[in-house]
Amino acid sequence: MDAIHYITTEVLHFHTIYEIINRQMKLELSEEAKVNIQKCRDYLDKKMASDPTPIYGINTGFGSLCNVKISNENLSQLQENLVKSHACGTGEEVPVEIIKLMLLLKIQSLCYGHSGVQLQTVERLVALFNHELYPVIYTQGSLGASGDLAPLAHLALPLIGEGELWQDGKKVAATQVLLEKNWEPLVLQSKEGLALLNGTQFMSAYGVHLIIKAQKLAYWSDFIGAISLEAFDGRIEPFDELIHFVRPHKGQLLTAKRIKEFLEGSEIMAQEKKHVQDPYSFRCIPQVHGASKDAIEYAQKVIKTEINSVTDNPNIFVESDQIISGGNFHGQPLALALDFLGIALAELGSISERRTFQLISGQRNLPAFLVDNPGLNSGFMIPQYTAASIASQNKQLATPASVDSIVSSNGQEDHVSMGANGATKTLRIADNVERILAIELMNASQAIYYRSPLKSSDFIESFIKMYRCEVPLVTNDRVLHHDIEKTILFLKTVEIDSDLLTLT
Repeated sequence: MDAIHYITTEVLHFHTIYEIINRQMKLELSEEAKVNIQKCRDYLDKKMASDPTPIYGINTGFGSLCNVKISNENLSQLQENLVKSHACGTGEEVPVEIIKLMLLLKIQSLCYGHSGVQLQTVERLVALFNHELYPVIYTQGSLGASGDLAPLAHLALPLIGEGELWQDGKKVAATQVLLEKNWEPLVLQSKEGLALLNGTQFMSAYGVHLIIKAQKLAYWSDFIGAISLEAFDGRIEPFDELIHFVRPHKGQLLTAKRIKEFLEGSEIMAQEKKHVQDPYSFRCIPQVHGASKDAIEYAQKVIKTEINSVTDNPNIFVESDQIISGGNFHGQPLALALDFLGIALAELGSISERRTFQLISGQRNLPAFLVDNPGLNSGFMIPQYTAASIASQNKQLATPASVDSIVSSNGQEDHVSMGANGATKTLRIADNVERILAIELMNASQAIYYRSPLKSSDFIESFIKMYRCEVPLVTNDRVLHHDIEKTILFLKTVEIDSDLLTLT
């Protein structure tokens, strides 16, 4: 029997989303959510029948056309036209795992009863999620203000029988899928198109996906960094808790503690050291990795608030008998957080590449480029080039998107967040960091071989043994592209205990 997550107004936590996705749970609206949605819709219908006052987006045009009054008989057509006209996405297709999050977060936002949608509209979104039918959406088109208009328009198209859906890994016309499921296209009522399109669920879904990935990357950075420290015959003193208690940043404390735990019982670490200090990329792991962890935690806090909010416009307040047009769709909080997250992740990649550079440099009784017969063999010379190239690209991608703004809609929307661009490029940064860490793992696991017969900790030794089943030791030059790709896949597929990912 499928596990079910009930949509309620209770706080939606990251660990809950992690469970929903990992356990492939189905969604169901709680009775509370149904009551909220229906109560708001009934109120809006009565309001429209009794009050001729223009209300933005409900009986007026949109954007700079907000002063154009629309007659009651055209309100449904108005909403359908909105969805069609705003479906202007282009570029790469959004990954299915993020579209799934977009559906979940849009459903969550609509359940609070401030958006005015029909119950059947939300139920159809739930049905798409549960039947693994994901609207085809494109990465480019949102300014991160006025809501993620273009991406969310593509999310909404299948509701009215337009657009395409991913079905069993293939793109299928929505009309065909609706016919197969015996589902009628929805007739959108007043406000519904705007409720579906206004909102930050594109940025938020990327944000959720990125936080989960960032937590994993932070863990891998610590663990692979610990292997590199061993391989470089580094010192343990910089990880002593006394140092970190006198500068007690949370992430710094966690990193130092974690590194010491990884290395507990290591013969390599216990041996007498001839050098007094290590380079910063080893000695300052707690300070650098820790700062990134603190930035990830900040971004997580912002995104958690966002996914538990109402972000369309106008907002309907039944108890106060008010419909208020404001700006909750503006993505500035997310834009800043996503930029910060991108910078923090880029730094994890930057320091990782420096450790790789140190490992191949022929220092501390390691052979040049970590291979026998250097000269005849180039060994690990060029993977460092690759890591350096990727790290440099991340520095370019980490330039903040949120400092930019371009006027749109004839000046009505005169400041935008560009958070959607921040979201998509931060995912590129995260994917790049995964590649850089994979290259560091290749180098560190190769370098630690030369510390034999001394052993590392049991934990690290068992991990390297598992890794060697996928990527054997390099004894002579071979095509290392394959090793890089296998290592990336290895890091993606090795399960990390969710308790180690501080998802709240």
